[in-house]
Amino acid sequence: MHIAEKMKEIEREVGTLSPVHKMLLGTDGSVTRLLEIITGHAVTVVTRSQEVVHADKTTADLLAIEEGDRINHRVVELRDAETNGVLVYAVSDTPISRLSKQFKDDLMKADVPIGTIMQNHRIEARREILDAQVLTADPALSAVFDIYRHEPLLNRRYQIIHRELPLITIEETFPYHLFEDEQKIIVTAPSRIHLGLIDMNGSLGRIDGGVGIALKDPGIMIEVKRGDGIEIHGGDDECRNAVRKAAERMHEAMHIPEGADITLRRTYPRHVGLGSGTQLALATASAIAELHGQHLPAGALARIVGRGGTSGIGTAAFERGGFILDGGHTFGSQGEKAHFSPSSASRGLRPAPVIVQQSFPEDWRILLAIPHLPPGANAATEVDIFRQYCPVPIEEVRALAHEILMRMLPALVERDLDAFGTAINHLQSLGFKRVELALQPPAVHDLLGVMRDAGAAGAGMSSFGPALYAVGDTGMSEVERAARECLEAMGGGETLITTANNAGAEQRLT
Repeated sequence: MHIAEKMKEIEREVGTLSPVHKMLLGTDGSVTRLLEIITGHAVTVVTRSQEVVHADKTTADLLAIEEGDRINHRVVELRDAETNGVLVYAVSDTPISRLSKQFKDDLMKADVPIGTIMQNHRIEARREILDAQVLTADPALSAVFDIYRHEPLLNRRYQIIHRELPLITIEETFPYHLFEDEQKIIVTAPSRIHLGLIDMNGSLGRIDGGVGIALKDPGIMIEVKRGDGIEIHGGDDECRNAVRKAAERMHEAMHIPEGADITLRRTYPRHVGLGSGTQLALATASAIAELHGQHLPAGALARIVGRGGTSGIGTAAFERGGFILDGGHTFGSQGEKAHFSPSSASRGLRPAPVIVQQSFPEDWRILLAIPHLPPGANAATEVDIFRQYCPVPIEEVRALAHEILMRMLPALVERDLDAFGTAINHLQSLGFKRVELALQPPAVHDLLGVMRDAGAAGAGMSSFGPALYAVGDTGMSEVERAARECLEAMGGGETLITTANNAGAEQRLT
């Protein structure tokens, strides 16, 4: 493998590699010493685990030993001695049969760099790089490096060859953002399910109002740094267009003369009912504001980028997460809104006031089931639906408000999953949610029934769909299995079991 070619592949996937990135991926010398030169600090080795195990077939083939032979499996962190931050996470495998007693004794001692051991024993060897790639930070590695889940990691595998045989196989991983040349803002944002609009009648002088839950997954991650123009990388055309519009509005509102270089590291589809448009716009706006020293509340950002004109759920989910109930907008000739309209046709309004924002039980599981159906209503189609079906009957609004106030909210506070699920089920036949579901094909209604019959406490459709959700506890894997079978019969789709996000968006300066 030619490391220069692998670096080109990595750059096509993750973006420009800094000189430090390239040195760490391509060095054939001591990584510990290289890190000390780069940081200007001493580097310490912290052993996370070390044990003698039997080699599986893959490891045996790499080391040219027999499957089942004994190897020393060692996991260490290379830390900056001054900051105590983890710089590199390394895993090594060494055949016991190839070690002298003295080498083995030193290797089994905790917190000694392998390069130092080899130097002490005057072992002549060479390093042979096997592979280099981009990984995504899972929960374990995000905790190791104190970074966000799904951040890009750079990874390489190499062998130390002694007497033409592999002495040690080593895998090293480090965060892409740790050794970058330019300062940037990273923002992560949740998704959300919208349980329903509350009052699309307006007889009390208010309309809209909504109930929703912020979710950990799927989510959004963007990076923003200064640039000459507005350049956007990653994502699909729709996501890039949404980000570009938000960036342009922020630059205009804040009178920013320079541009922004924006990378979409993680996105999820638009127009499926999970609120990606609002989250993309707010993440972009927040990053640009922070990059220029302005910390603006989510409501102010939402007004600039034109979100939250009907529902305040997305803005509140970005700001704090959890379970959210908003109070809608004043209605009438003197009100904030004079017509029934979706957010896409309600620009310039403040996000609806949040009436309740409560942590959602993280031991309750939320299953998402997204059929391969046309996207939910948006743009002109959505406007037409609001005009055609509003106002909804006042009796349904009253029943819906009763359900939320006297069943759903107490169930949430008392952690009564069955009552909460019952409220979700009842919401599907009331008010504007009844309208939204009536416009769906019969298979969507069948899938809701399948998830309930499989054991979900409650199931519903998020916003205009096609994303459906079910709420339950430890038995959700069986509900997911039933949902997958139903989706296959419908022509396909995706499922995901997630939990609530009770923190909202997060950001940091690198």
